[in-house]
Amino acid sequence: MERNIEKFDICIVGASIAGNYLCYLLSNTNLKIAVVEEHKKIGLPLQCAGIVSQKLVKIINLPKEIVLNRVKVAKIVAPKGKFIKLSGAEEPYIIDRIALDRLFHEMVKNKKNIHYFLGEKFKTFEYIKESGEKLLVIETSKRVLKVKMLIGCDGPLSSVAKSCGITNKILYAIQIRISGKFDEDEAAMYFNPRWKELFGWIVPEGNGIVRVGMACSQNLTKNFQYFIKQLELDFEKKIEQQGGLIPYGMMNKLAFNNVLLLGDSACQVKTTTGGGIIMLLTAANYAANCIQKCFMNGNFSRGIIKKYYETPCISTIGKELKIHYLIRTFLEKFSNNDYETIFQIIKTSKIKNLITIYGDMDFPKTIIFKLLKNPLVFPFLIKFTLNYPNIFIKLLKILIK
Repeated sequence: MERNIEKFDICIVGASIAGNYLCYLLSNTNLKIAVVEEHKKIGLPLQCAGIVSQKLVKIINLPKEIVLNRVKVAKIVAPKGKFIKLSGAEEPYIIDRIALDRLFHEMVKNKKNIHYFLGEKFKTFEYIKESGEKLLVIETSKRVLKVKMLIGCDGPLSSVAKSCGITNKILYAIQIRISGKFDEDEAAMYFNPRWKELFGWIVPEGNGIVRVGMACSQNLTKNFQYFIKQLELDFEKKIEQQGGLIPYGMMNKLAFNNVLLLGDSACQVKTTTGGGIIMLLTAANYAANCIQKCFMNGNFSRGIIKKYYETPCISTIGKELKIHYLIRTFLEKFSNNDYETIFQIIKTSKIKNLITIYGDMDFPKTIIFKLLKNPLVFPFLIKFTLNYPNIFIKLLKILIK
């Protein structure tokens, strides 16, 4: 017996911050929206360190209770223990990520044009033609939907992206919440060639609790045990442990016929930090505008989605994400001695002041150009590139992509 086909205008797959915020942006239109989320509870499991810049409040109206703490100092630690402390006007928020994921769901869940299907997994989609119009038939674990547009907000292992031929490179992350005496004004990042794709972190939640974690592409358990041993943490004070995945690399192709990707599924993530909230919220505004243009014109082709969504993303957040990836490409090759050298350069020159004035955890273009003009940094980078000739080829490929 065939299942009934339920008709919607849009299906959003994934109900974390990306899917819920996009749904909120479209909630006052006449569009009928289905949101499919494989977990029964939104925001769970927690998979985020929860540190985000103050730009968040310029994009969304952020309730005070979602902000758990603010940090004033970033402590950057080299493999051999040398460290620098940076501070500036930008004091990042430590947020309750579960509450942020649920914020926009609470705002829209009772609207008549919006239907959430929780505990339901997206399986596949196919194109059909009906009265000369190309539509999508989507199969989930519980129902069949017929829609005009499909939005993939379903994370690093996005099934929607895979259906479009896109597969993300993945980092594996682990994090514990632990109680103890920590400086609640300071977030720390520990760099080491053992976990070259990112760093280890200590993020103060407040009230005597910190989030300690790391991400890397291999040997996660072994590396994390080494990291914890370095920090001399009392494991008996561990409150809980979490795991997660982080997409890694350049921003993906975003536009397809009747389909677009947003957030982690699109790899809209900073490879320097693994974060992406500001990027995906920015992209969601482009996506909402694009979707409304598509319905206004009755055109859901890749061309129009590229014009109104992919191209604006590439010209704004895409440029910044490319710079993050360029930085990470260098850091992946850093040895212990390279870290010691660059830290010494930062300590003995005016770079620390430059970072304080121009540093931006989301949009690093300005500070990078300032640093390249420094008489100590530029020679270091030239010498470093000559030592690793393959990195020059990789950098060229990134720049022309």
